Amino acid sequence: MKTIVQNSTNLSKFIFEDDADVTIGETYTVTPNFNVFNMDTSNSTMHLNVTPPDDWIGNKYTFDGTTWTLNPDWTEPEEEDGQ
Repeated sequence: MKTIVQNSTNLSKFIFEDDADVTIGETYTVTPNFNVFNMDTSNSTMHLNVTPPDDWIGNKYTFDGTTWTLNPDWTEPEEEDGQ
């Protein structure tokens, strides 16, 4: 797997399979299914060959290139009641 983290916070924003074609460019990031216009070479880093936590969700963990740490500001999303 690979993850893109926000440099200022180390928050892991996205996870992709190793073979996914993901490019962090000078003005935005290109992924197989969408573009990320607020993440580019000036503010984000892609880490390769990572194993995210089993309960990974974007912004739930920080990653410093070696260690995953639970985001201390994380709160579980509220479940919808299905109505």
